Amino acid sequence: MGIKVIIADDSAFMRNIIKNILTQNGVTDIVEAVDGQDAVNKYNMEKPAVVFMDIMMPNKNGLEALKELMVADQNAKIVMCTSVGQEKIIQEAVEAGATDFVTKPFKPEDIVEIITKFNTPQ
Repeated sequence: MGIKVIIADDSAFMRNIIKNILTQNGVTDIVEAVDGQDAVNKYNMEKPAVVFMDIMMPNKNGLEALKELMVADQNAKIVMCTSVGQEKIIQEAVEAGATDFVTKPFKPEDIVEIITKFNTPQ
């Protein structure tokens, strides 16, 4: 898959899990961000097709970063990664423009399904 993806998560472990799933499914252009501010900066430089964004991060959380990115690019494709029990935050993220979400712990096929959807011509 010839698309660029940003993985924004303060946990290197979670970034690696998502990165491994993506690379095993043909996505090789992957940029990592360590917090919400880093995600915003890298989004503006890299212009990815999709962003996987954790919600709970330092400096700027995922919800704040999502809102900032949607102001800058209303067509941004941002997938929020949440923990079980964060339904209110998921609703707020969708209302703010999140394209999709996955709940941790997720299955590899959840990530594959999302990335396939974004790599399919509309």
